[in-house]
Amino acid sequence: MTALTRWHVGPWTTRGTAAGAAFEPGRKRTPDELNFDIVGLSRIVGRRQTLPEEMLVRRCQAALRPTDPRVCGVQTLDPELSAELATAATNAFTWLTERAPTGYQFIHTDAVELQPLLDLSADAIAVDAVVQLAGVPLPAARLATSHVRRSPTGSWYAGDAVCNWSGPHPTSAEAVAAVEAARAQLTTQLATTGRQDLANTADRWLAVPIETT
Repeated sequence: MTALTRWHVGPWTTRGTAAGAAFEPGRKRTPDELNFDIVGLSRIVGRRQTLPEEMLVRRCQAALRPTDPRVCGVQTLDPELSAELATAATNAFTWLTERAPTGYQFIHTDAVELQPLLDLSADAIAVDAVVQLAGVPLPAARLATSHVRRSPTGSWYAGDAVCNWSGPHPTSAEAVAAVEAARAQLTTQLATTGRQDLANTADRWLAVPIETT
């Protein structure tokens, strides 16, 4: 995979506790579990693991993802294996950062998250960034920040990684048109709230992303 065509703003992994912090069983991963998630995320996105990394994942799998049900936020590794996994997670995260979609960045807090770049001087600006900088409720924002995807039935929808906000549409062009109409409404709403500066960036907003597979 050379580029991400479908994404969502926010966490891409479960949240975890910081090293040395008290564990929160059932709510947050341990540092080792979070690192395991990061390595797994990079593989899902398209990163090919080296043979040593594959062997490392198998060793960690037995300790962190046992077959019997257990509450997350409890399992840890021995110090040596933990250090190896942390290095693998760092490499995996670096790989992810180099493949963030235009106008976005991956950050690593207590989870791996995709966030819009908030640089209004950029040649291409994510609509998510404009919405975030506005800091007020904008009714059109939900659909205006949507991407377009094709369902297994062949219909087209506009939405995020979880929900559909518009559709079904018979063609991708009609789904894109729905998002573009919402973007036009968004510019009006931005101007109405006194953020003409944000509305003026509309000609540099990224094209509506379309997922075809």
